[in-house]
Amino acid sequence: MAPAIKAPLLPNQEPSSSSSEEEEEKHGSFAGAVFNVSTSIVGAGIMSIPAAFKVLGVIPSILIIAIIAWLSNVSAGFLMKSTLAGKSTTYAGVMNDSFGKSGSVAVQIVSMVVTFGAMIIFSIIIGDVLSGNENDGIIHLGLLQEWFGSHWWNTRFFGLLFIFVFLFLPLILCRRVDRLAISSAVSFLLALLFVVISSVLAIIALVQGKTKSPRLFPELTNGGESFFNLFTASPVIVTAFTFHFNLHPVGFELKDPLDVNSATRISVILCAAIYSATGLFCYLLFGDSTMTDVLMNFDQSSDSSIGSLLNDVVRLSYAIHLMLVFPLLNFSLRANLDELLFPMKPSLVNDNKRFLGLTFPLLISCFLAAIAIPDIWYFFQFLGSTSTVSIAFIFPAAIVLRNVNSIYTVREKVVASVMLALAVATSIIAISTNIYTFTATENMKSFL
Repeated sequence: MAPAIKAPLLPNQEPSSSSSEEEEEKHGSFAGAVFNVSTSIVGAGIMSIPAAFKVLGVIPSILIIAIIAWLSNVSAGFLMKSTLAGKSTTYAGVMNDSFGKSGSVAVQIVSMVVTFGAMIIFSIIIGDVLSGNENDGIIHLGLLQEWFGSHWWNTRFFGLLFIFVFLFLPLILCRRVDRLAISSAVSFLLALLFVVISSVLAIIALVQGKTKSPRLFPELTNGGESFFNLFTASPVIVTAFTFHFNLHPVGFELKDPLDVNSATRISVILCAAIYSATGLFCYLLFGDSTMTDVLMNFDQSSDSSIGSLLNDVVRLSYAIHLMLVFPLLNFSLRANLDELLFPMKPSLVNDNKRFLGLTFPLLISCFLAAIAIPDIWYFFQFLGSTSTVSIAFIFPAAIVLRNVNSIYTVREKVVASVMLALAVATSIIAISTNIYTFTATENMKSFL
């Protein structure tokens, strides 16, 4: 179990006013907590929401967003309630209290897989936006090539190298998550900018009569296959609401860790509104041509210079948004890896050798993976159906049903049971459908 984050006060010693001020400064702000949680939620998942609208239809999509947002808030409340009932200050520590060492290791590994995988995907997307890519023989130019032409310095390798050295490195060297509050606020505002631009483009297209006719409900033209495809869209929305790996670092930097529940509630409501608006307006804008990563739709040429400018702004703002989310994911990844490898060591913040020894290898590994493996979407499509569902719903529900501290009511256990059943069933169906779709696609390619 990880050592406590809060150091005990010295007995029989009256704190001076200066030391009191210093202690007060160590606490994170409530606004910073809201921005950090919101930024943890709004990552790359926002770009897949419009595709979920295309598969599910408008009304079911908004309904599922509302349900998953509510369940995410409830599961976060379960985690904090169990945490404060015991002596742990981390997600892994709570799992250790309930299920022993195996539970602790399980949540650490899953959290690291999710965060490290997301960091690689973020890096790949940033590289695509800045330096372009080639997919099935089709070359997509990046912003740097469009603006300055193709040169050695704006290739993917050098573009990402510049971002990693001059942006990521200074941010991930922050030792307290509250220090990232400003960058999180900027990142969240950029997500809002994306929603605003998408809505403006959709409204302009609506006035000009160029919007696509959205489906309110899903089409089940292919019978069972279309029905099961609905379950592949649900994990996309679940992934978009997975923030639980940062819940404890944010909460235990507040003066009262319980305040993170209010911050989480506000963040979930804001992000649900952003997701609903993004899905609706982008679906109106692109219709059935909406791609899995809607950013690819904005890569297309526009009829006017203003439209081209807005497309560039959308792509650039989204890339910057991901750049500012990256440090939050790294914070959680580094903390989980440290707790796994050095469970009995003191706080990572106070150990320079250990802090730098974990920070640099993780950053270098992420950079090399983003360069060497430019297309890992199928891999993480399967991963998203298991790991994120486990972190957000399966593990918290299991903690409630275990109830080692006897603090949960019958109503809470019923909610946890329903949460667990829905998460497991949806995950199994999504994995099976993904395997079937992938196998069918490969068989079709070999046949042709």
